[in-house]
Amino acid sequence: MAQMDLELKKAFTEMQINKLETAKKINMIDMRCDMVKTGKHKYQLTEKVTSNLADDTRVYLSVGRMFLLTSVNDMRDELKNKQDKCDKAIDLLEKKKEFLQKSLKDQEDGLRELVQQRKDADASTK
Repeated sequence: MAQMDLELKKAFTEMQINKLETAKKINMIDMRCDMVKTGKHKYQLTEKVTSNLADDTRVYLSVGRMFLLTSVNDMRDELKNKQDKCDKAIDLLEKKKEFLQKSLKDQEDGLRELVQQRKDADASTK
């Protein structure tokens, strides 16, 4: 009986630690997702503003600390590529978040099962 109590106590503390760590990871994923969404929105706005430009307009594409002279079509293609990368990153982050939530739920279910076994064992000894 004392062995089972120690086992339950250990399982509860492990779950609390894991829950806190998972909550932090989910928080970080949410923050990254917000940053990527903000970047995607910026690319969409830039594309919308530049959609009215004529094809012979001189535009500059930022590359690191410099700007390169490029055509409007090349710039639009680059903006589309960046938006696609943002979409893929958002999908990946959402999948990671779902996995973390599922693993946390599985651990909670395991703990509930352990508590139920404890209750069943107590009921059978009485």
